[in-house]
Amino acid sequence: MPELLTLQRHADSEDAMVALGHALGELLLPGMLVALHGDLGAGKTTFSRGVLRAFGHSGAVKSPTYTLVEPYSFGDTTVYHFDLYRLGEAEELEYLGIRDYFDGHSIALVEWPERGAGSLPAADLRVAIVSAGEGRELRFEAGSQRGIECLRQLPNEPVKHDASGAQ
Repeated sequence: MPELLTLQRHADSEDAMVALGHALGELLLPGMLVALHGDLGAGKTTFSRGVLRAFGHSGAVKSPTYTLVEPYSFGDTTVYHFDLYRLGEAEELEYLGIRDYFDGHSIALVEWPERGAGSLPAADLRVAIVSAGEGRELRFEAGSQRGIECLRQLPNEPVKHDASGAQ
């Protein structure tokens, strides 16, 4: 088991959440799974929008609450954005062919990963998001060596990007 590495970051606005997601997205490698924890409205999808912008996505990002997964293709890499909030039982993921999504070439962002416990691979990174006044506190925890490497490179203050993802 790799050494535990945990980081804290504060986002004082939606733009700051997107910037944090963008900063992490620039560090993610194919095959990684990022587990996103937080209450309804905490900002998991906003954070995911930032990750997707790091790959070049400029369109809307909606939580795939009803479809369970939304794929975003970027050349050789596909980022799968999962929302397991409405999942009845973790075993349902087996019927949906969940293992096919984790092929080593894709990146998975999983909202409500606890609802898929036992059917999901171990997370490389866990991100817990909690409300803090008008902003959010984010706790990043590595679950693998690759997760540790990402967190070691995560900047203290991510560069702000405009709506298109440009600096």
